[in-house]
Amino acid sequence: MEGHGEAEGLAGGLKPVLLLSNGHGEDLSGALVAAELMQRGIPVEALPLVGHGSPYRQRGVPVLGRTRSCSTGGLGYTSLRGRLSELLEGQMGHVLGRLLLLRRRRRHYGLVVAVGDVLAVLGSWLSGLPGAVYLVAYSSHYEGRLRLPWPCGWLLNQASIKAIWSRDSLTANDLSQQLNRAVVFLGNPFLDVVSADTSESLPLPALQLELALVPGSRLPEAARNFALMLQVLALLPEEWARSQPLRLRAALVSELDGSRVAKLAGPLGWRLEAGDRLVRGPFAVELGWGQFGEILASSQLVLCMAGTAAEQAVGLGKPVLQLVGQGPQFTAGFAEAQRRLLGPGVRCAPGSSGSAATLAATAQLTQELLKQQSDPKQGPALRQSLAAIGLERIGAPGGSQAMAAAIMAMLRPNQGL
Repeated sequence: MEGHGEAEGLAGGLKPVLLLSNGHGEDLSGALVAAELMQRGIPVEALPLVGHGSPYRQRGVPVLGRTRSCSTGGLGYTSLRGRLSELLEGQMGHVLGRLLLLRRRRRHYGLVVAVGDVLAVLGSWLSGLPGAVYLVAYSSHYEGRLRLPWPCGWLLNQASIKAIWSRDSLTANDLSQQLNRAVVFLGNPFLDVVSADTSESLPLPALQLELALVPGSRLPEAARNFALMLQVLALLPEEWARSQPLRLRAALVSELDGSRVAKLAGPLGWRLEAGDRLVRGPFAVELGWGQFGEILASSQLVLCMAGTAAEQAVGLGKPVLQLVGQGPQFTAGFAEAQRRLLGPGVRCAPGSSGSAATLAATAQLTQELLKQQSDPKQGPALRQSLAAIGLERIGAPGGSQAMAAAIMAMLRPNQGL
């Protein structure tokens, strides 16, 4: 791999790079960058501010101090209920303690890479160390012009921040003008963990239609979300389902295991077969644990109630259909913001969460979107349009490697760190 010989020279006596992130999706991106650095021989450690930092641990990245989970997943800011939950659970005190830990250990590191929003940027600045910032939480696509929360703009203009990376080209151009300094778009590492299936290049009519169900990763919300999805599937016309091949696949986290699935699905008229298959009339939902990337890549439509997963789907050129839940993450407000961020490739039926009208409208949209994908005239044009949207909003794969290369350039002697 490029840079390995140089990395051996850099790593001798080099202080570790610290990845500082605040959120599950942010942890994933940080962990992917950390893994690239480790492959190049660069020592890394991680300090997740929210949650246990599982993506880091899964890739063998040392995680500092005691971690803890929060029912909001660090997304309490999206609602008053979420803010109150975080206060009652002591989440703010925990985050403060994590920042103090960073301050105490700052001499151990040579560079801090902040992944997330103003809180991660603040942590980088408080460390007093040279820093790079990946502002994955902010985009100019929300409003056309990004309004950074105080004091993010001031922090980003501090001399200790050596590089700023945005999540899309529009934001890079916008912030470069606002901050009067270079902001660069290098790609989004979270896209690198999924890849498009080669079958996408085959004529779609020769393939069966495939619907991916992505209820999210945090319990108990993911369980409630999956129950809503099963209700939508039950409203699809049975004659239509019998008239054509239709494959239904659910991408589930390990915590939402077979026994939990059976318990929530039984009252809705579904029965669990062979431990990994839900059946109701002509519909059969294949349950997949640890298969998210493969399920996403082979799908023609993604019914999604998650954050990063929807971004990954759009990046792969997949149409996304939202189903609003009760939260704390996937609320109506979160879903609306997600549509502004990701563009016209994301659809959502109107109505309140869980209402009969909303579920029926979502089932109707599911059928319409799948029909569009299978249409020999509409399908190819639609997929071409979605691919262009993915490039505009998410970018091409390779963000992990690009950021690792940029970090290595910062670590070279005489670069002023």
